[in-house]
Amino acid sequence: MRILYRIGEFSKMSKTTIKTLRYYDEIGLLKPQETDKFTGYRLYTTDQLFKLHKIQSYRQIGLSIEEVKMLLSGKNPEQVLKKRKEELISELNNAKDQLSRLEFLLQRKQEDQFMSYSAIIKEVPGCLVYSVEFTVPTYDAFMETIPAIGAIIEKKYPDLKCTVPEYCFIRYLDGEYKEKDIRVELCEAVDQKKPDFDDVVFKYLDPVKVVSVMHKGPYSRLGEAYAFAMKWIDENGYRVADAPRESYIDGIWNKDSEEEWLTEIQIPIETK
Repeated sequence: MRILYRIGEFSKMSKTTIKTLRYYDEIGLLKPQETDKFTGYRLYTTDQLFKLHKIQSYRQIGLSIEEVKMLLSGKNPEQVLKKRKEELISELNNAKDQLSRLEFLLQRKQEDQFMSYSAIIKEVPGCLVYSVEFTVPTYDAFMETIPAIGAIIEKKYPDLKCTVPEYCFIRYLDGEYKEKDIRVELCEAVDQKKPDFDDVVFKYLDPVKVVSVMHKGPYSRLGEAYAFAMKWIDENGYRVADAPRESYIDGIWNKDSEEEWLTEIQIPIETK
């Protein structure tokens, strides 16, 4: 003899709220065995506990309603489960990454020299740049050399425009720290490709994943920002993938005080 249970009784048996059972009925996920034509009561049997248990197990691993429907109908069950596995692995890796960054923040509270810095990971979009490699006698010579190069290019190509927002950076090419005769590459993002001339080369830079650290203050203290960035990279499971970039946002050209100069350190990275 088949026994029919009203929704309240079935709710207690299955440890599922009445609201959820009504919702499953409305979307066709779990219909009542019968509906009393006089009272409208939803009536269930113990056989439906098995199906509901499956639904609950699928929901508890994070599957959407549509994915549960696909599994119950037998459509691509392996594909659905593999997709959820990949999502969980990604979520786990993201959680580990966030935990690593949190631990780094907690540890650096003890290090006063790093208190003003923070790091983020971001994707720098690909861009067209003009590139010039040159040597400067000291770091102080940058702010004289870079504007001079800009003036030469403007004279050669007066219709050439910098991108908005502007993106200008240098890369150090020596592979080690040097105090004088420093070999660098200057890159400025522009709106169009022109024929190369003299030492000026137009080229496209691919997108790159970087650790970004903002430094506010004179260039003489940039070493602190680099030290922070390198420590962050090492302690968060990454390694340097290419030469760092120094992107000049505010400087002598628009700020009166050195303390207002803003430089972004961008270090290309890859997972260890």
